[in-house]
Amino acid sequence: MEYVTDVKKLGKLRGGELSEVEKTAAKYPFYANEYYLSLINWRDPNDPIRQIVIPHPRELEEWGRLDPSDEEKYTIMSGLEHKYNTTALLLVSKKCAGICRYCFRKRVFLGSQQHCIEDLPAAMDYISAHKEITNVLLTGGDPLTLPTERLEKIISAIRRIEHVHIIRIGTRMPVYNPYRITEDTGLLKMLEKYTTARKKIYVMTHFIHPKELTDIAVTACHLIQKTGVRMTNQLPLIKGINDDCQVLSELLAKLSFCGVIPYYIFQCRPASGNKAYTVPIETGYDIIECAKSKVSGLAKRARFVMSHSSGKIEIIGKTDTQVFMKYHRAANDADSGKFIIFKSNPQACWFDDYSEVLADYPLDKPYRGYGPE
Repeated sequence: MEYVTDVKKLGKLRGGELSEVEKTAAKYPFYANEYYLSLINWRDPNDPIRQIVIPHPRELEEWGRLDPSDEEKYTIMSGLEHKYNTTALLLVSKKCAGICRYCFRKRVFLGSQQHCIEDLPAAMDYISAHKEITNVLLTGGDPLTLPTERLEKIISAIRRIEHVHIIRIGTRMPVYNPYRITEDTGLLKMLEKYTTARKKIYVMTHFIHPKELTDIAVTACHLIQKTGVRMTNQLPLIKGINDDCQVLSELLAKLSFCGVIPYYIFQCRPASGNKAYTVPIETGYDIIECAKSKVSGLAKRARFVMSHSSGKIEIIGKTDTQVFMKYHRAANDADSGKFIIFKSNPQACWFDDYSEVLADYPLDKPYRGYGPE
């Protein structure tokens, strides 16, 4: 598969447009491959695939920061994070098969700072010593950019830790380069080897628009599922790409048809360069609920959440004057399940944009009505 890192080599951009794209790519790198680029309708400036992967000058608007969820705060050693009690996160790769323009982990692709695992034995020692860890998430970058042999070395090391039952692989490879899966029987055999009756591998993939569900992408997902691996999908709500009731409902439905169960719909994180891709939270809630109203129960299981520094915060409802949120998972276990009522702020794009708390209820004090007691 041929990869492209120089926007001039796209051959589709001319004059001032090329100049603007080059300027953006100089700050936030561009990376794509011939398969994914072939999905673009270059005659349509609003083509969703183009919006996802081609740099745009609107990214240069100053907004956000490189580590919007404060992952550094939870980093134990290079490439190992432990934010939630039962879950450890390993950054195993600095590469992706393409760079999404709305990426929240842009820092991985910028500069020389090392963010990935440098000492795998030390990371395994840490996980082994923390019996509460039952889940290990492999991410990056994209774990499937690693050679299968390297990926197996990591997975086999985790499988030797008795108290780890679930290995999750966060990957956009079925979307960006499904041939990585369909043409590597060794990868499929390896996945089958390490997913068992009581210790599963989950592939958490990242389809964001129905146009990405091509025949070869669906075949790649089917082959993964045939190994016994479970598949789920998590996606951000992105302005101009999937912030539309019909588009989002079509995506949720088609994912469920393929057995790739919708898991999370993320509020776009306030990472550097992401303002133009961000939908206000309350607008996003309405879009998501509209989309869910059009699909079956299997397709509507995704939760609308923010990956905030303090935890995963679920947006669970709203009225004309109030917004209701809950800690789906908190960095501080005592906050898990905490229910919060905010005064509505239609312009809010992140948890921190809500300044007026009307009431909050910890897990041991359930919510029993509107407003403060």
